[in-house]
Amino acid sequence: MSIAGLTLVLLAAVCHATWNVFVKRINGGAELIWMFSVISVLIYLPLAIWIIVVQRPVFGPWQIGFMLGTVALHLGYFLLLQTGYRKDDLSLVYPTARATGPLLSTTFAVLVLGEIVTFQMALGAGIIIFAVLMLTGGFKMGVRNLSASLMFGVGAGMFIASYTVWDAYAVSVLLVPPLLMDYASNLGRVVVLAPVAHRRRALMWQHWAHHRTGVIVIAMFSPLAYILVLYALTFTPVAYVAPAREVSVILTVLAGSILLREGDLYERLGWASIALVGMILLVLG
Repeated sequence: MSIAGLTLVLLAAVCHATWNVFVKRINGGAELIWMFSVISVLIYLPLAIWIIVVQRPVFGPWQIGFMLGTVALHLGYFLLLQTGYRKDDLSLVYPTARATGPLLSTTFAVLVLGEIVTFQMALGAGIIIFAVLMLTGGFKMGVRNLSASLMFGVGAGMFIASYTVWDAYAVSVLLVPPLLMDYASNLGRVVVLAPVAHRRRALMWQHWAHHRTGVIVIAMFSPLAYILVLYALTFTPVAYVAPAREVSVILTVLAGSILLREGDLYERLGWASIALVGMILLVLG
C-alpha cells in the first residue's frame, strides 16, 4: 500500500471518528441524517461547481447511473443499520456489520474487479477485522433475537461491501470525481428523507438549538471522510482500503472510552494494538 493511499485512509479515519463522536452525543435519527446532509450539500456546493466547471467531468449514462446507484446503496445502509439498532442488539449488529463489510468488500474486489490478494494482505486484513469485532463487543451470547440481529448486521455489511466496490469502480474506471460521487449521495438523502424531516421538524429544531456546533461538524467531516477514501480508491486497490478503513472504528471506540467516559479503556487499547499489527502487515503486504 502506497504512503499516499495510507495517508488518505488514516486522515479519513480521523474525520470518521470525529463525526461519529458527535453523532453519538446528539443521539438523533433519520431527522439528524437529513439535517447534516442538507448542510453538507450547502458547504460542498462551491467545490462541486468548481469541479464541474474546471475539470468538466463526463456525465454519460454510466456515470449518472452509478451516481444514482450510490444514493440507493448508502441510503439502504443507513436505514438498515438504524432498523437493526432499534432491535436493541447494538452489541451484535454493529460488530457484525463492521467485520463483514471489509471482508465482503475484499471478496467482491477479487471477484468483480479482478484484484489480487496476497497471503500477508489477507492475514493483515483478517487481524484487523477480528480486532474490530472484539473491540466493539464481539458475539455476546444471550442476546435477544439473535438471528434477526445477525441478519441486520450481515445485511449492513453487504451494503458496506457493495457501495465500496461500486464507488471504487465509479471513481477509478468511470472517472467520476470523488467529491461529486459523495455529493450525489448527500443530495439523494436530502430528497428521499425530506418527508421524514418534515414530520420531525420540531425535533430537528431541538437538535439545532442544543447541538448546532455538532451538527455542523458532522456535516463537514462526514463527507470529507468518505471523499478521502474515494480519492484513495482512485489509485489504491479495494483490498487495501476496505480493511484499513476500520482504523476509524478503533478511533471511534477509543474516543468513546476517553471522551464519553464509556470505560474499558485498557481492554480496548489492547485490541487496538492488535489491529495495529494487522495494519502493519496489510501496509507492507
